[in-house]
Parts: sequence; C-alpha cells; structure tokens
Amino acid sequence: MDLNAVMTYTGDVTPGGPPAVRELDRLTVSKLSVGPMDNNAYLLRCHATGDQVLIDAANEAPRLLELVGDGGLAAVVTTHRHMDHWVALEEVVAKTGARALVHADDAEGLPIDAEPLREGDTVEVGDCALEVIHLRGHTPGSIALLYRDPAGTPHLFTGDSLFPGGVGNTDQDPERFGQLVDDVEAKLFDRLPDETWFYPGHGKDSTIGAERAALPQWRARGW
Repeated sequence: MDLNAVMTYTGDVTPGGPPAVRELDRLTVSKLSVGPMDNNAYLLRCHATGDQVLIDAANEAPRLLELVGDGGLAAVVTTHRHMDHWVALEEVVAKTGARALVHADDAEGLPIDAEPLREGDTVEVGDCALEVIHLRGHTPGSIALLYRDPAGTPHLFTGDSLFPGGVGNTDQDPERFGQLVDDVEAKLFDRLPDETWFYPGHGKDSTIGAERAALPQWRARGW
C-alpha cells in the first residue's frame, strides 16, 4: 500500500461525503462538510492523549458524532454566532458532555450557554494548544484558532473571517469591512509565514502565501 497516497491531504470535501483527514506530527485534523450551506466542521485529535476538540458543530449532529466516535469530546469551539455554524451544537454538547466555547462578544447569539473566549486565550487539545485570535467585522466576536505545529508549518482555522480570495462578508458596511481587513492583515498576514495553511468555514483551504499578494486588491474593492 502506498502510504503517501493514502495520507495526502487536499482539503477537498463534499456535502454528505467522507472527511478529509490530515495527519500532523502531534495532531490529526479531520474536515467534514455538513448542512445545506456546505459548512466545514473540523475535529482535532491529540495523538498523545486522544483528547478531541470540534471546531464548529455546524449541522448534521449524527455525522459529527460519528466522526467523534468513542474517543469523547473535550470541547466545541464556535468560531462565530451565525446560525449555520451552530445548528448541531446543542445536540453534540448534550450527547458528549463537551464544553462549549465562543468569543465573549458572540456568546448571546448561541442557543446554549458557552464559556467566553478572548484574544490570546488558549484552547487545549490534549498536549496541543490553539491560540485564540479575535477578528472583528464578520461578527463582533469572530475568531480564528492558530496551531503552531512544533514539527512543521502553522495551521489556522479561520471560520468565516478569511477565505481563499478574500475576507468574510461584512454586508457592505465600510466600518465592518475596515475592521475585518485591518485585523486580518495585522493579526494574520503580518504575523504568520507564507506556508501557514488555513482552513475556512466553507469551501477549500488555502495558504497565507497564496493570498498575500491579493490583500491590496481586497482593500481596493471593499469586500
């Protein structure tokens, strides 16, 4: 068997299809497309401890619970308060006992009580850690989660704040757009190397390097 072929990760997933699985040195990343809006949900599992964290219980709780399996779930992090990112949250938390986490500024938008996160907080995935990065604009409390792989490149889970080809929707509000593009530039593009791989809330993955040159174009077009 060609193990390299089996382990090749492209990030391509389809609604109703199998997860795309990426094996890092200390962490497994499983990406699943769920729901009518083709939302991405990400399950992270620490190799050393087996602890698991889910990013965005977006929809289709049975499929998410199947992905979690018998390993238990330590926490569910919701990247922002828009409903398409938390349809399955209540059921997943009820059936796993996981902690629910969301940025404090988006907590009121969730269907259940959640522990508040803030800029610079850390979400533990066993022996691995995710840094909370607050990105205002798409919603007041949108966040990205950064994993700095000690054995490789950084990995960034951006919710709906950053996609291949642009920042997230700000409803053509110049103030919100300015906040988001400023935060994305200062907190992501100015801090992270080109090889940083990012995983958005919908659609395909990309890298910081692949998007960096287009940032002035995003500013000029205003979305």
